[in-house]
Amino acid sequence: MESVHRIRILLVDDEPHILQFLELGLRNEGFEVRSAPDGEQAVIVASNFEPHVVVLDVMMPGMDGLEVCRRLKEEGKDVAVIMLTAKDEIDDRVKGLTIGADDYMVKPFSFEELLARIQARLRNQFPSLLGEIRLGSFTIDDRKKEIAYQGEALELSPTEYKLLKLLVTKHGSVLSKSNILNIVWDYDFGGEDNIVEVYIRSLREKLGDKEHRVIRTLRGAGYRVDLL
Repeated sequence: MESVHRIRILLVDDEPHILQFLELGLRNEGFEVRSAPDGEQAVIVASNFEPHVVVLDVMMPGMDGLEVCRRLKEEGKDVAVIMLTAKDEIDDRVKGLTIGADDYMVKPFSFEELLARIQARLRNQFPSLLGEIRLGSFTIDDRKKEIAYQGEALELSPTEYKLLKLLVTKHGSVLSKSNILNIVWDYDFGGEDNIVEVYIRSLREKLGDKEHRVIRTLRGAGYRVDLL
């Protein structure tokens, strides 16, 4: 069965391009992500979604991020709040930390920095979530960078680990070669896309997947993992 320990992240920002960029990046990292374009919707989504981490912009029309943070913390929700502030708004950072924000970042920021901040909050507040994730016959231990299949640890290179983790966490979804290249090999990969086929073949050998029942090929579309 799929692990119940899915890490949930709520993104709150009134700039659509920021939400879209962060949603894509965090989903590719395996997080379950929801977004809200303003404070009022953020409170509603948080009540139903119960996020572990909220990435929250301070400056929004209507209910601002400070009020959203205050409400979340007053309701006693077990949630880590990372505030996003403008470069010169020191008062907002002080106010945010005073009302319970757990961290803050100054715009503009890199995705890698945000990811590091999220992981730091998870280690601090939700350490149990960073253990093993069980999906069907697979067990993923991101701390050890190890994947087991049917109880047996697989000997994987770093790239094989990233590829198999992607396929397993996105199980049931078809991933095209271009999507896989963008995520596993990064967007600046300049080689041939047949490198994906080479790695898929290697993974199938290590999984004993001679009949391609675990990693399926959908001709002209891409690859899909079906959990057994």
